Amino acid sequence: MASIGAWLLEVAPGRALIELPYSMKVSQQHAAFHGAVIGAIADSAAGYAALSLMPPESEVVTVEYKINFLKPAIGAVLVAEGEVVRAGRTLTIAKASVSCREAGAETGAVVALLQATMMRVSG
Repeated sequence: MASIGAWLLEVAPGRALIELPYSMKVSQQHAAFHGAVIGAIADSAAGYAALSLMPPESEVVTVEYKINFLKPAIGAVLVAEGEVVRAGRTLTIAKASVSCREAGAETGAVVALLQATMMRVSG
């Protein structure tokens, strides 16, 4: 995530928060955040949320995800909030919502929703 400028801000049991400031390297031709980076931080937030509930020696990988883009992500910062829906021994269902806010704002509009299946693997 460092390569796109994203930061993991918080991890708590079953939750994770990632922030990505706007830059030209994460934008598309209409000056909005590119869908690929929206998907990347949503997937990562869901993955870290799932990982937070796994034993210490475990890792998680994404088995599949579905993302809905709700509106153009035009703003200063993207925030992805990941949350576990159901944790199993091997498979975990997680979701993430991605919002886009202006500089200095505490909240922003939801621009994408993701649902993912994560698989536990031994590290």
